[in-house]
Amino acid sequence: MSERIQKVLARAGYGSRRGLEVMIKEGKVTVNGDVASLGDQITSADTVRLDNKPLSAKRLWQQPQQVLLYNKPVGEVCTRKDPEGRRTIFQSLPAPEEGRWVSVGRLDINTSGLIILTTDGELANTLMHPSNEMDREYAVRVLGEVPPEMMQTLRDGVELEDGPAKFSDIQPAGGDGANRWFHVVIQEGRNRAVRRLWESQGVQVSRLMRVRYGPIIIPKQLKMGRWMMLEGSDLEALYEEVNLEQKVVENVGRAQREKKMRPLKATVPKARQKASRTDGKPKGKGKPRVRGR
Repeated sequence: MSERIQKVLARAGYGSRRGLEVMIKEGKVTVNGDVASLGDQITSADTVRLDNKPLSAKRLWQQPQQVLLYNKPVGEVCTRKDPEGRRTIFQSLPAPEEGRWVSVGRLDINTSGLIILTTDGELANTLMHPSNEMDREYAVRVLGEVPPEMMQTLRDGVELEDGPAKFSDIQPAGGDGANRWFHVVIQEGRNRAVRRLWESQGVQVSRLMRVRYGPIIIPKQLKMGRWMMLEGSDLEALYEEVNLEQKVVENVGRAQREKKMRPLKATVPKARQKASRTDGKPKGKGKPRVRGR
């Protein structure tokens, strides 16, 4: 069975679909010795080279489409190597069966919560692409008064230094004294957008946690510093939600299946999370929850 070359390369994690299309146009991809063109169809029998380096047929055609959920603690960064020597999220994760983990968006060092990682570059690109307007839901604790007029302003949108931004939804979620919890939803991944929106109203953010990305709600049992694999019907539902076809890989050994289910020990103290979801329903219990946007 043949597939478009940029789709195969993206799925194997060699780059984003857009970035790979640029590389193909620049003549950096060859198939059986010939320079590839956009839309070329390839099969597992073809020899593909990227920047004159041969690509693994196993990675291109037999790579398991793994998806991992990680509950990031404050203090970790989302880069693979940090020049300042800070701990990265990848130090807390297991090695994938093939390829490498691609992070679906990032969280800054002072933000905790859900990060989705996958070996499927096409899935990662779909979840992050601005045209898909994936919801990012956060539980946020702020210091200061938040009258209804301010909440409406944040829904309507404000002008930030890099353009307009807004919350598509904002709901109170309790709190005592000057500290109040809210659940907010934003449909973009600009750097520190949630914090900057609140700061534009003179309100200080004292805690920020991502609790949902697109259809994935962070499971209640996924503690800080822990990871878990998305599998079975939950994984199928994620692919269906983003209109992608899940590639089924045969002959995954028992040792590999057991390895990917072993969680690492938590590396930070457990944290209590009191905020509820915006729709008033309890957060996910047991298995990860996949829901429509």
